[in-house]
Amino acid sequence: MNSTLKLWTQLGLGTALAGGLLAACGGEAGGEGAAGGEAGAAPSAAATAGEGEGEGGAGGEGEGAVGAGGEGEGGVATADAATDPVAYGIALAVAEAHVVAARDAYAAGKKDAAAEMFAHPVGEVLVDMDPAFTKLGVKDMKPLFTAASDAALAGKPAAEVNKAYDAIIAALRAAATKAPKSDASGAKVSGAVIADMVERASAMYRQLPGNDAYEPYLDGYGFARVAAGAFATSGAAIKAENVDLHARIADALGLLAKAYPGAARPAKLPAEPGALSGASAKVMLAAGR
Repeated sequence: MNSTLKLWTQLGLGTALAGGLLAACGGEAGGEGAAGGEAGAAPSAAATAGEGEGEGGAGGEGEGAVGAGGEGEGGVATADAATDPVAYGIALAVAEAHVVAARDAYAAGKKDAAAEMFAHPVGEVLVDMDPAFTKLGVKDMKPLFTAASDAALAGKPAAEVNKAYDAIIAALRAAATKAPKSDASGAKVSGAVIADMVERASAMYRQLPGNDAYEPYLDGYGFARVAAGAFATSGAAIKAENVDLHARIADALGLLAKAYPGAARPAKLPAEPGALSGASAKVMLAAGR
């Protein structure tokens, strides 16, 4: 167990977070959708946040530590989230991507990685989202992420970890219904959020040829799963409004499904990073990002 996780055990995750012990997810950004247990689940936060809501300017590359200027995890414009449904949806989708990755990593026997993934959104996204959540009437969900991380770190039965995961997803779905409104259609908002997730997954994959660490792969896996889940929910609406974007997303998700076949990193990378980059660029262009 690494030193950070030992400290979590000794001090409690909340104390560790307050002391700044959580390392940010390193790298860039991208993503594909909900698989690995997501089938039949409620619509993703990314999709729900777009229903009947507007569009705005969030997104971008780079997944890293909380930055200055109100931006949390790379490219998450948390300062805009109270008024921009795209920024809001991206923040929720990034949080969801981490917990999807955490759940599936735990099922694959990666206990420490799962604990870290459950915890990351707290310091990287949710703390900076507090003003937006307060303004929009969203209940604080950080304790749910902490509880899930603690359960994973303690090696609790999978059923208990999955129950903690379900509680987070329910909170994210509830938060998505409070998304700020604008004149943009729900399809446009959902398309922009999905495009951001696709780019995050692609960007993480670009790191992998020169980086044998597990975390960048797991980050990208989560982004890819959330993008696919949101597309399953919002794809028809997106197609009705923007046929080109729908086709570009479908193409990119097909490549991402090959690139991220499961939560465990393959010994040999199964996809060409350049192909993912090209597909993501086409999605971003079609989405007007």
